[in-house]
Amino acid sequence: MPEADSAATAGRESFGSRLGRAMAERGPLCVGIDPHPALLARWGLNDDVAGLERFSLTVLDAVAPLAAAVKPQVALYERHGSAGMAVLERTLAAAAEAAVLTIADAKRGDIGSTMAAYADAWLRDGSALAADSVTLSPYLGFESLRPALDLAAQSGRGVFVLALTSNPEGASVQHVGGADSVARRIVQAAAAENRRYGVEQGSGELGSTGLVVGATVGPALTDLGLDLAAVCGPILAPGLGAQGATAADLRRTFGSAYGQVLGTSSRDILAAGPQVQALRDAAQRTLEELRAA
Repeated sequence: MPEADSAATAGRESFGSRLGRAMAERGPLCVGIDPHPALLARWGLNDDVAGLERFSLTVLDAVAPLAAAVKPQVALYERHGSAGMAVLERTLAAAAEAAVLTIADAKRGDIGSTMAAYADAWLRDGSALAADSVTLSPYLGFESLRPALDLAAQSGRGVFVLALTSNPEGASVQHVGGADSVARRIVQAAAAENRRYGVEQGSGELGSTGLVVGATVGPALTDLGLDLAAVCGPILAPGLGAQGATAADLRRTFGSAYGQVLGTSSRDILAAGPQVQALRDAAQRTLEELRAA
C-alpha cells in the first residue's frame, strides 16, 4: 500500500468508506442535478443563471435527506459561462453543508500537466470546484488519469471512470477486443487501483476508484466477461427511470455486484418538480424500488 499518497496516512476517511456508509444508512440512490433547458421551462424557470440556481438548490433541498449522493451535470452549468460555474460552486458548497456526497459529472480526461490541472480543479482541498468525486474518461489510457487518481487518494476523494456506457456509440470503442475488450482492461485497472490501497474482494469495503456502467447495458457485462464484484469499488449506474432501466433490471444486470451499485436517476425524479415535496416523494419511490430489488 502506498504511504505518502494515502488518505488514511493523512488521517482522512476515504471516499469509498464515506460512500459505503452513506449507501448503508440512506440507500443506494444518486440523484442527478441536470438543469436542462426543457426542465427549467417545465418548472416555470428562465434559462438563465437565476433559474439555474433556483433549480439546483431546490433539487438539493428535496433529495439531500434521501440520496447517498447527488451528481451535478457540469456541462449544463458550463453553458452559462463563468456565472453558471459560480452556481455550480455554490451548489457543491450547499451539498457539503447538507452532508450529502457529490459527484461532479465532468468526464475529464487528458494527459500530463493538463490532467493534473483538471485534478487540481475538482479534487484539491481549497478549490472552489472541489467535489467529493468526479467522473473521468480513460480513453487516452487509464494511466493518463494518474494525477487525478493520486490526488483523490491524497485528499480523501474519489473518481468514477467511464467503463461501459449505454449510448449506442460506446460499443464501437468499449467492446473492441472481445474477451480482451477495452472495457475489460478499464475494469481490471480500476480493481488494481483499489487493491493498491488495500481494498480486497470479500473485505466488505468499497474502494475510492469507481466505475461508470450504464444501467441499460443489458447482457454486455456477461458477453464481455466483466467481473465488477472484483473491482471492490462503487458502480455509478446512470439510466434509471427515464432512460428505461428499472431497479429490477439493475439487480439482473449487476448480479453479485449489486451491493456496489449506486443507482442514478435524473429526469424521472426531476420531472416531479418544482415542488420540494413532490421531488422528495419521487426520490423516495425510486429509493424504495432500489432497496426492494
